[in-house]
Amino acid sequence: MTGFAAFVRAAHAAGQLVVQPRMGFSDPARMRAGLVATRRAHATTVGTVTLDSYTRVGDYAAVLAAAAEGTPLNGYPIVTTDHATTRHVLSDAAAHGFPVQVRHGSPLPGDIVDALVALGLDATEGGPVSYCLPYSRVPLRESVTAWARCVEAFAAAPGEPHLESFGGCMLGQLCPPSLLVALTVLEGLFFRRCGIASMSLSFTQQTSAEQDAEALRALGRIAADLLPDVDHHIVVYAYMGVHPRTEAGSLALLADATRLAVRGGAARLIVKTPAEAHRIPTIAENVASLEHAAAAARAVAPEAPAIVDTGVEAEARTLIAAVLDLHDDVGEALVRAFASGVLDVPYCLHDDNAGRARAHVDGRGWLRWSSVGSMPIARPDRDLRPVTSGALLDYLHRVEQRYDHPVLTNDTPTAVLS
Repeated sequence: MTGFAAFVRAAHAAGQLVVQPRMGFSDPARMRAGLVATRRAHATTVGTVTLDSYTRVGDYAAVLAAAAEGTPLNGYPIVTTDHATTRHVLSDAAAHGFPVQVRHGSPLPGDIVDALVALGLDATEGGPVSYCLPYSRVPLRESVTAWARCVEAFAAAPGEPHLESFGGCMLGQLCPPSLLVALTVLEGLFFRRCGIASMSLSFTQQTSAEQDAEALRALGRIAADLLPDVDHHIVVYAYMGVHPRTEAGSLALLADATRLAVRGGAARLIVKTPAEAHRIPTIAENVASLEHAAAAARAVAPEAPAIVDTGVEAEARTLIAAVLDLHDDVGEALVRAFASGVLDVPYCLHDDNAGRARAHVDGRGWLRWSSVGSMPIARPDRDLRPVTSGALLDYLHRVEQRYDHPVLTNDTPTAVLS
């Protein structure tokens, strides 16, 4: 297979946005078919092998029991599947030089990284914070230790091992962009300290195209300043919160994510499908969304709207600097930052998160701080009301309703689709 990082670099240099599904199936034949279909899509694509939930938490007995019962899983069990079978799954990709990334969600990814290295795969993703706080009860210090060990092992693998931080996607929604930018850069610094020389930094589409554009610019500038000695690119995720339930609304949201990625200089886009509001998408549905995103990328006008500076970059730099001041080792600094509330993810229930920060969506659709807890950034206006459960539900469904409403009312406001 062609190296993942080299493929993305070449595509970006040629002005092509790489689009990628989050596809994963437990049946080897179906997983192989998904990779073949992704490769053949009318788009510049890379393949994905997304792992199942049991593998992510190391419950291999449950994986084996499901296999014995013939029960499908929600992803590919790479650790318990014999390497010969997985090599057959990857054989078409290998024969055509098609790069593949393993995506998982584990706070303790040692077995997963061992398996993908043994299989000759050179790309995966996650991070000690981003795959611990949202998805597990594993103590953050334990996750940081496990990630340091496996990243060092991955960095020593042949070729050009590429690691993507999931830090720009914390909880998928309702996290102001300055914190997302800070977290993905901090995980990138952690990766570099562990020996990784090729990485990607993530950012997920949020509630305002204008605010997202500012955040992407900030991420690019900060990464250039703090990670100048490593190969890196930016990856945008199509909206990860409550998704529009209409096909037209979902595709409009995906097209907006594509425009954000292209205009923001991202090299790669993680695509969502209309089916994901209801169920796991089929191979054909994944391919259709990849091709829709590719067509939207080709249609992006070269003139991007002006970006207003509202302080996202300055706030992100302040957070990063405050964390790095806590300890010379980035992993230890991250542990101390969450213990002291220097970093605090809104609405995150993990025991190691202070849980004092809150955010809201303002009248313009921008994500704003309602409370910053102990984070060293400017506090919001004192007259802000506490975020109620009803308001929180409204914020969570705001994007879904904004994109579905024009479809359901036969209206097409330019604010959504332009």
